[in-house]
Amino acid sequence: MASKVTEDEVSEIFKLIDDKKNFVLNGGAGSGKTYSLVSIINEIYSQNPLSKIACITYTNAAVHEIENRVANKKLKIATIHDFLWENIYSYQKELKETLVEGINKQIFKNIKVETPYDNNFQDGIKYTEHLRIDYGEISHDEIIILANQMFEKYPKLCSILNNKYDFIFVDEYQDTFSEVVKILLDFLPRGDNVNKCIIGFFGDSMQAIYNNGIGDLNEYIKLKKVTEIVKKQNRRNPQTVIDLANKIRTDNLKQEPSEDFNAPNMENGIVKQGSIKFLYGDNISYDNLKKASCFVGWDFNDSKETKELRLTHNLIADTAGFPSLMEIYDKDPLIKLKNEFCKHIKENNISIDEDKSFGDVVNEVEWTFSDKVKVVENRGKSKFEVFIKEPENKKLYDLVKNMKFIDVKKIYFDKDNLISDKKAIDETSSTQSKRDKLIRHLFKIQSLVKMYKEKKYNDFLRRTSFRITSIKDKEKIHDKISELSSMENKTIGDVISYADKSDLCILDDTINDFIKSNQYLYSRVSEVKYIEFISLYNYLEGFSPLSTQHKIKGEEFKNVLIILDNGKWNSYNFKYLLDPQNKNCKQDVLLRTQKLFYVCCTRAMDNLVVYCDKPTDAMLKTAKSWFGEDNCQEIYNVI
Repeated sequence: MASKVTEDEVSEIFKLIDDKKNFVLNGGAGSGKTYSLVSIINEIYSQNPLSKIACITYTNAAVHEIENRVANKKLKIATIHDFLWENIYSYQKELKETLVEGINKQIFKNIKVETPYDNNFQDGIKYTEHLRIDYGEISHDEIIILANQMFEKYPKLCSILNNKYDFIFVDEYQDTFSEVVKILLDFLPRGDNVNKCIIGFFGDSMQAIYNNGIGDLNEYIKLKKVTEIVKKQNRRNPQTVIDLANKIRTDNLKQEPSEDFNAPNMENGIVKQGSIKFLYGDNISYDNLKKASCFVGWDFNDSKETKELRLTHNLIADTAGFPSLMEIYDKDPLIKLKNEFCKHIKENNISIDEDKSFGDVVNEVEWTFSDKVKVVENRGKSKFEVFIKEPENKKLYDLVKNMKFIDVKKIYFDKDNLISDKKAIDETSSTQSKRDKLIRHLFKIQSLVKMYKEKKYNDFLRRTSFRITSIKDKEKIHDKISELSSMENKTIGDVISYADKSDLCILDDTINDFIKSNQYLYSRVSEVKYIEFISLYNYLEGFSPLSTQHKIKGEEFKNVLIILDNGKWNSYNFKYLLDPQNKNCKQDVLLRTQKLFYVCCTRAMDNLVVYCDKPTDAMLKTAKSWFGEDNCQEIYNVI
């Protein structure tokens, strides 16, 4: 199957395909790995239209991108979870047996049941967005482990998959679970193979920034189960960023500018030089930071050209305009106290009637501050008594005191329910997103406003509950959207109510059930001004110049500003990044931080600026070796 494609790496891959060998295409940021993947798929179909190809990737967004770039309906493209489920769900007898066996071996970290566990799952095993094991409902966290166990246990399943496809390609392999790689490279060859399915991986080990991904295929390369092809070109970054990125990489891959004169990083046949700067100071305000001369010409209101990257959503929430929502989901003081109270009851084996009101249980159970507490006036006092002295805290306590203890005990939510980045194309039906139903409902409302304003009327009509049957209805819908758009300073509860009563976005059984089951959360969120949700929507949809450093993998911008701030997240440490000889440096944290920093730097198509607050001399020394002494500049607060 000789390749007609001109890329050297693609030609090498077709030689491996001719020899029925598995391969991995490793390429740095901006090397055009997805372009190579698409080229290979199209060339295979060109040479043999009957070829059976599956392409699996990590996110729904990536699925959508490849669908748009491969004009062949025969291609099977799916997320990893959907692909695995499709290949095991019809074998319900084996599924049930494997699931029960795995539960009893305690290999599913999220399934907490008493063992030995026995369930015949009369209604079968179903893949949903939640885990309810007694009902046979499993979520995406369990799919990976269950599929791995199935393919290991049943060689016939391997044979079926092996014969179903001629090629299985894995995009962004570094983010793929190790269990999936085991299925493809360890288990599939064990089947009674009539056909040799060729496995191809595309990705970059340096961009492995998610904890549950395999990271690299080095062990499989050593065992010759897969052959490595290296793609050195860089089509995105200017020369200064390429040079910096090569210094940050921890492997032997050194990128070079593309030889393609039409590549985005080329001008008149020569690679752009671009600019890189390392700024530092002492508690510099962001307003003063952006007054630095290197930001002249940057438009921080243009989210398509300029991105400001920080490590966590918490570091962004205030600036992006949704602090109250983040405070509710991430740091709710009553829920924190409730959890500590429940822990106290459990650890001390205190017997209570869980059908009593939460307030009654609080009054019955002695839970006081010890005599060692720092605040002297609190010693010996009830922790709830001290808590409700604050008027705002008393309001929160009043929301739950008359609820049954058992219901308050179950209240749980966290910031993933607000800002989960695993966002599918359709927010209303995603099994990937962890956003709760209330936030999804609000997304639907704001999406309707956006669609109408952008005159995407067909999309709008598909999503709205309002039915247009006359010209008068068109006038009504215009007035309703105008009214909704003017409610920015009303509460979220007001907006939800108006959207329902106006038939723009009705409260269906799903959202009504969620509100009924989550009264405390709804009471809190519904009082927040809707303008905060609009800010959250713009941020999560990429309409804001602000972004977390994890969220922008795969994207590119003319200007990139990176703020080096750990945000109390122990998984990353920028001090280690710039001072790896630090005596406290942890190697796993260092490597994780290096990879994240590499991904962030390589988003820049023209200009890159990194800001570090109060760096040590050792950190500055590294910065100067990476960026060049002339590109490192101390800045000051301007009063």
